[in-house]
Parts: sequence; structure tokens; C-alpha cells
Amino acid sequence: MQAIAIDGWGTADRLTLRELPDPPVGPDTVLVRVRAAGVNPVDAKIREGLLADAIPAHFPLVPGWDAAGVVVAAGPAVTGFAVGDEVIGYVRRDHLQYGSYAELVPAPQRCLAIRPSQASWVEAAGLPLAGLTAYQALRRAGTGAGDTVLVHGASGGVGHLAVQVARALRATRVIGTAGPANHDFVRSLGAEPVAHGDGLADRLRALAPDGVDVALDLFGGAALDVSAALLSRPSRLVSVADPEYVTRLGGSYLFVEPSTADLGLLAALVDAGRLTVHVERVLPLAQAADAHRLVEAGHVRGKVVLAVWSAAGTAADRAPA
Repeated sequence: MQAIAIDGWGTADRLTLRELPDPPVGPDTVLVRVRAAGVNPVDAKIREGLLADAIPAHFPLVPGWDAAGVVVAAGPAVTGFAVGDEVIGYVRRDHLQYGSYAELVPAPQRCLAIRPSQASWVEAAGLPLAGLTAYQALRRAGTGAGDTVLVHGASGGVGHLAVQVARALRATRVIGTAGPANHDFVRSLGAEPVAHGDGLADRLRALAPDGVDVALDLFGGAALDVSAALLSRPSRLVSVADPEYVTRLGGSYLFVEPSTADLGLLAALVDAGRLTVHVERVLPLAQAADAHRLVEAGHVRGKVVLAVWSAAGTAADRAPA
């Protein structure tokens, strides 16, 4: 198969397109012919070696945890999926080696759900990690009817989905921080935009004099202090960025988990027209390094996705060799 791989930790220049052996298929694993792969900030952290102490790694290492594609083989213990199924997956295994920046990815069945029929392949590929992060964080905070929800980074990959998921969970009001250039986009999602940066606490107090009920932090740092000051119950503060500090503030840290049920719920929201994945850029697999640079720059509206099916100029659903 063709895949993007690295042979050691480093910059985006390490990412190269090459031929690799087809990956193995375990007893409870399916082999997915990847149509598109979502690119996430954590992919760059993995490439740099920032998760090396937390997750075992083997080289050559194919990055990527988000995939949309077609099942082309299934292990003997697989019960939930069959050859020919169109699936999405947050394919986070217990070690780093077989990622989704490839024509083929081996995916434990716990990581997959059926692809939403109303999403394109690239939209579907942008949903799993970011959508699960948004949903699991808001669920952790107990988001529901009557709540005012604060989402930091509301125009980004997780943030733009969190705004919509909060609405789907019947939050009464969503406030989203974003740069001024993204305020119209944030409004279109159903949130009230507010500029981030210096003076944020004052601007939020002006919008919500009584504070907020739920806060989702994606960055750590000052955003956590501002959020904690606005919440009546610190336990409803959830961060995906700063585990130690958010715990000291009385909130909780979330590291997103694979879940077929949660992915299925998100897919249902997409098919019901209640959740839309905004894809800012689609790049060919060979330009994975450029995709990483875009994501690392931190100004992407929504998602960056790699088109994998065209990597070798072959049909995406052909059987593996």
C-alpha cells in the first residue's frame, strides 16, 4: 500500500509518501480501504514525539487517527461490520504504527461506525476525533436544556462541532470565542461570537452577566482561568489541553475515547441535518506535510482533510493484495 510515514520524531519534513507492506488484520479488527483521512493537531504532536512517553510507538510510523472508507476484510471475531460497509473511525489503537494516512488502515471494531449517508467522504473523515471530543466533553459536563455553554475556539475543528452538538443537546445559549474574521461563521453555527485575547473576561461578563453553566476549553492557559471565574460549578469545566491545571480548578480533563455508540450518534445528527462538518482544505495524501503545517499554524476554520483514494490512482474499494 501507499502511505505517509515517519522513521523518527521531528518536523513536518519527516512525512514522506512511500510503499509499505499491507497491515495485519487482527481477530477483532477490520481492514479499511481509506477514502479520506482527517488531520488533527494531535497528529503533529505525535510526529514530534510528544506522546512517546504515553503511547508505545513502532517505526515506520503512519500517523492519523481519523478515517472514512470501505471495509475490505474482517477478522473472525468481528460481528458489527462486514466487507463492503462504508465506515468512519477514530482509529486510536494501543500503540502508534498503523495510522490512517494510508490506503489501508487496520481498525478495531470498537473504533468504527457506519458512515453518515448525508456527508461526503471528506466531511465524514473530519468528524470522528473532533466530533467525539466535542460530544464526550459536553456530556461529561452534563450539558442539557437551559444551559449557557461557553466554547473556546468555536471556529476550529473541535469548536465548530461543539457549538452544534451543544445545540443538539438542547443548550439554550452557546457563546463561542473566535477571531473577528470568524464571527460570521460562528454565528452561522448557532453561537454568539466573542473575540478572544486580552479583555476576554470583561467581554464575556458583558454578554453573560450571570455567568455560564458549561465551559469547554481547547487551549489551556488563560482560557481556563476565565472559564472558572464564570462558572458557578467548577465541575462543569472540561479541558482537553491542561489536565493538571483544570483539575486544580475543580474541573476535569478529557482524552477522547473510541466509541461506536458515540460515533453512531454523531453520524445520526449529520444525517438529520443537525451537524455539519466544515472542511476548510482538502489536500492529496502526498501533501500531508503541508496539511500538518496548516494545522500547526492554528488558523484553520473547521477541518483539514487528506484525500487518500487518489494516492495510487487506483480504485479505493479494491481488495487488498
